[in-house]
Amino acid sequence: MNSVPLTRRQRDILDVFERYTRENGISPTLEEIATALGVNKVTVFGHVAELERKGVLTRAARGVSRSLQLREGASPSRSAPLRILGSIAAGAPIEALEEPEVLDLSELTPPGAECYALRVRGDSMIDDGIHDGDLVLVERRTTAHNGEIVVAVLPDENATLKRFYRDGTRYRLVPANASLEPRVVESLEIRGVVLGVLRRY
Repeated sequence: MNSVPLTRRQRDILDVFERYTRENGISPTLEEIATALGVNKVTVFGHVAELERKGVLTRAARGVSRSLQLREGASPSRSAPLRILGSIAAGAPIEALEEPEVLDLSELTPPGAECYALRVRGDSMIDDGIHDGDLVLVERRTTAHNGEIVVAVLPDENATLKRFYRDGTRYRLVPANASLEPRVVESLEIRGVVLGVLRRY
C-alpha cells in the first residue's frame, strides 16, 4: 500500500495504538487512547473512524472494544515537522540560513520528501503571488527544471528566490516583478524547489 498522509492527531493516535499493542499484546480501547493523549473519547472516535477510512486501521469485528488492528501493508506517512531555516531574498540576495525554527506543515508536503521552509524578504516574486513575509515550502533538491522557482545560492554565498532557466552554460534567474530585470550568472547552487506558499493573514 502506498504511504498514507495523516494529520498530526492521527499520527499521535497511531503512535499510542502501536506502542500499547507492542507492550500489551492487545489493541487499546478508545478510552485508553483518549486517556493517553489527554483528550475525550469522542475526539478519538472521530479520528479512528478517519484512520479506518484511510485504510490504516481495520476492525476484526464490529462492537468489540479491542478489535482494532493495524492493517497489514499499511504505510502511514510520518513526515517530520518542517524547519524554517531562515529568510530568503525575493529581491537583492541576502544570507539564507539563520537560526532554525520548527513548523509542523507535514500534511502539506509530499510523503517521503525532504522539505523545509523559508521566510520571504522582498517583492521580486509578487507577480507569482509570493509576498514579503510569506513562507515558502521548499523541497530540498540540487537540480531543477526550467521555469521552476528555486532557492539558488550564488558564488558570493548569498541566496535568492527566482525562476530558474538554464541558458547553455549559464543560468538565468528571473524575478516575477515587471520592474526588475533577470540576473544571468555563470554558476550557482540549487538548494531546493518551491512547492507552495503560506501567507499569514
